[in-house]
Amino acid sequence: MSRIGSPLSISYELLIALRYLKAKRRQAFISLISLLSVAGVAVGVMALVVVIAVMTGAEKDFKARILGFQSHITVMKRGGGIADPAHLLNVIEGVDGVTVAAPFVYGQVMLRSGYGVSGAVLRGVDPAAGVTQIEGFPPERLETQLARKAPSRGRPPAPGVVLGKELALNLGVGEGDMIYLISPKGMISPMGHVPSMRQFRVAGLFDSGMYEYDSAFAYIHIDDAKSVFRLGDKVSGMDVWIDAPYEAHQVREGILAQMGPIFWARDWMQMNASLFSALKLEKAAMFVILILIVLVAAFNIASSLIMMVMEKTRDIAILKAMGATDGSIMRIFVYQGTLIGMVGTSIGVVLGVVLCFFLKHFKFIDLPKVYIFSTLPVRLEAMDVLVISASAFGICFLATLYPAWQASRQNTVEAIRYG
Repeated sequence: MSRIGSPLSISYELLIALRYLKAKRRQAFISLISLLSVAGVAVGVMALVVVIAVMTGAEKDFKARILGFQSHITVMKRGGGIADPAHLLNVIEGVDGVTVAAPFVYGQVMLRSGYGVSGAVLRGVDPAAGVTQIEGFPPERLETQLARKAPSRGRPPAPGVVLGKELALNLGVGEGDMIYLISPKGMISPMGHVPSMRQFRVAGLFDSGMYEYDSAFAYIHIDDAKSVFRLGDKVSGMDVWIDAPYEAHQVREGILAQMGPIFWARDWMQMNASLFSALKLEKAAMFVILILIVLVAAFNIASSLIMMVMEKTRDIAILKAMGATDGSIMRIFVYQGTLIGMVGTSIGVVLGVVLCFFLKHFKFIDLPKVYIFSTLPVRLEAMDVLVISASAFGICFLATLYPAWQASRQNTVEAIRYG
């Protein structure tokens, strides 16, 4: 009695479960609870799909912005600058996976304008390396911007500096204005140590959307940076770009193996580990919180099955009298609850995907300027949808086990006598 002979052989337990779902109830309240269960699962899955897609989009957007202002790997020497950058450059570019490497100079300075003073992280970059080291400033434009030019108002020629938008606001300057760069690497005079001070022209402003970058970083030509920090022919380190940014750890290990213990290297994921950990933790927390919606819907599935078992007591007894086993009775109600969960999950996934499509392509939600995104960053990934669907389906399946088990334990004689 386990299967029905036909070209498409279907177990009789599944047929009975489908018949119970379609049949009118003597108590309409049971049907209402079943509909609410489907709706609850659908809403929970839809919310999970949309929220996880937004969290994934935010993580990808953060990574893209970071990679627009930061090399994939940074190599530096312990205890001081690199005296022979050309040799080190050849060694690094010979490592598998490395696309290009470029020297840089790094240090902290004070910037002073006619309107204010602010500390800054100064980076000297080499536009001739042919890589974009500042998003929005391709190498050709950067080389032109950082070159020594005569500003307006009859002032002498001055090298260019590119400031972050927030840093320029703190200083009260814009493109074309003059600022003074004050470095602690000065000289010894009869009056004591005197910091060096040089004049620069604001050649451009960059806006990464990330306050920690826009409020702290300033870029000048590497030759001017060497002069400011009195490094001579030395450089602070090497910026390295690779073919596969997400494999930076393996390439970093390969670089260190070629250079020896006096050098150290960090990849972009290590330098931003706290940010990425926070994003992953938030994503996991949102998943756990929103899965509770599906859990509530699963309780509704369990309650509707319990009441259905009470309603179908006589039917269960008749099936057992005809030879149905306890396992068959249990499967009938497991199938019934699972079908409710499957329908709710499918509807929720479809609604979530459709809503993500509209959010991504029509951008009808505008975020305040305090966020780095102008609209919700939506990125839907198949693995996320698969995990959400499997989790929702698993919860619904577990909710069916107890009512189905109770149905399988009913006494046939007592059920026919009192059912």
